[in-house]
Amino acid sequence: MNRAAMLETVPNEYAARDYEVDIACPEFTAVCPRTGQPDFATIHIRYVPDKLLVELKSLKLYLFSYREQGIFHEHVTNRILDDFVAACQPRRCEVTGDFNVRGGIKTIVRAVYDQEIRSDSP
Repeated sequence: MNRAAMLETVPNEYAARDYEVDIACPEFTAVCPRTGQPDFATIHIRYVPDKLLVELKSLKLYLFSYREQGIFHEHVTNRILDDFVAACQPRRCEVTGDFNVRGGIKTIVRAVYDQEIRSDSP
């Protein structure tokens, strides 16, 4: 499934200005690939748009598409960032997966993209 294609965009009427958009999805769920148990999280997406904005209903449907997928916390957070950047081409974006405690462990994963400084540089 090409999840990045699920993210729709709209033109940014204020592309000349730097401003930040902060989105939270407190109902994110995926499945642990080892145990099959559900993982619950709040996904935070903070971005500085360039020419495009994400359309929020498409983002909601995109995030809900992970409900049946077995995927590790680190992988899903980075995949959301990659898909968001591919669709919206923001100046900057940070995705934080704040996963609920399960098995006595709390996980927070933060992935960052910066148009000027490639986030995957060594």
